[in-house]
Amino acid sequence: MTQQSLSVIILAAGKGTRMKSHQAKVLHQLFFAPMVQHVINAVAPLQPENTIIVIGHQGQSVKDALKNIPGLTYTIQENQLGTGHAVLSAEESLSDAEGVVMILCGDTPLIKPETLQEMYKDHLKNNATLTLMTTVLDNPTNYGRIVCDASGMVNEIVEQKDCNPGQLTIKEINGGIYCVNKDFLFSALNTVGTDNSQGEVYLTDIIKIAVSNGHRVEKYMASSPVDILGVNSRIELAAAQKELCLRRNTELMEQGVTMYNPDTITVCPKSTIGMDTILQSGVTISNSSIIGEACLISQGAILDNCTIGDNTTVSPYCYLVDTHVTS
Repeated sequence: MTQQSLSVIILAAGKGTRMKSHQAKVLHQLFFAPMVQHVINAVAPLQPENTIIVIGHQGQSVKDALKNIPGLTYTIQENQLGTGHAVLSAEESLSDAEGVVMILCGDTPLIKPETLQEMYKDHLKNNATLTLMTTVLDNPTNYGRIVCDASGMVNEIVEQKDCNPGQLTIKEINGGIYCVNKDFLFSALNTVGTDNSQGEVYLTDIIKIAVSNGHRVEKYMASSPVDILGVNSRIELAAAQKELCLRRNTELMEQGVTMYNPDTITVCPKSTIGMDTILQSGVTISNSSIIGEACLISQGAILDNCTIGDNTTVSPYCYLVDTHVTS
């Protein structure tokens, strides 16, 4: 396996009409951060040489929301002409880059760093030109289907609106995350047309181009479908919030924090909590709060950027901001 340089493109230009909002979809707050920031956080451990954020709708607001994150480059998709067109808008920014480009959508906040790392390693190990992430859903409605040959090799991705009746029965779907060798990516995209039901440049068309030209196309199947599902509605936003809260609370319980009703508790990733502390139902701990060991944070307490000393009890329904409390 030959190590190659890695660049990342995160697509964050869309409006997100199903959110029924005046705000760009990727800016909706989710577990203490704009949705797109969770995707940026997931790729950061891969230490990419370039991280390109493709912006369009409310682009300046996206830049403002991410201004404290170093190492980002922005490129503008002036017209929303599909995912392939969005990636093409990053071509100039990557003119000097080599190696592999990882492409993600800014509305997939549940993707885990370890999943991306495994996919990237597989791409290099397989000496693939293109690797796409897939998963299997019981209800694949609205997702592009993975069409394979008799040996299980990928032939193409067909979008929902372009599927024939047989393809609609396929349950393996496109996760919308790709590793693509940079030289192939842009040469292929520049040949993609708009002959489809949407009249857009589909990024997915590069799979068919790669196959027809004899390039190696691999798929990486995500074992947990929830990790790659996009957020396109308020209902899905709530589901993503619940999942991120659960992951954080599981991590804290494994470190020795007691939660009898974790579904009702929200703890910011920037906060720390000592062993043997008990968090009762309905607790919210945000910003850089520091909770000591063997504390009792009683039901309904809200702590915002607070420091709580060891062996301290916080009474029910307290609302504390920028406060230091000791026993």
